[in-house]
Amino acid sequence: MTLKIIWSEFAETQLDEIYEYYKEKASPRIAKKLLKGIINEPKKLIKTPYIGQEEELLKHRDFEYRYLVFKNYKLIYSVDAENGFIKIADVFDTRQNPPKLKRTK
Repeated sequence: MTLKIIWSEFAETQLDEIYEYYKEKASPRIAKKLLKGIINEPKKLIKTPYIGQEEELLKHRDFEYRYLVFKNYKLIYSVDAENGFIKIADVFDTRQNPPKLKRTK
């Protein structure tokens, strides 16, 4: 069974913010390229969903959260093998304060 990647509303909002930020600070081209990279990164999870390390700061949650790193971003995800999907819960800028990560819904 192939797992499907879905993005939480929260993660999509983060993507929008990242795009807007880089569009202003750099250029629309750079913003698009970065976003494309972030969006493509989780595709490797389809074949190997447990490749990411466990997220220590979210161990207290009901679901097991793992993460992938792409440039300065941590893609926080959980695997729901039963329902056949991988949910990207958050896209976190690693230059921020790590405890802020716990804000994830």
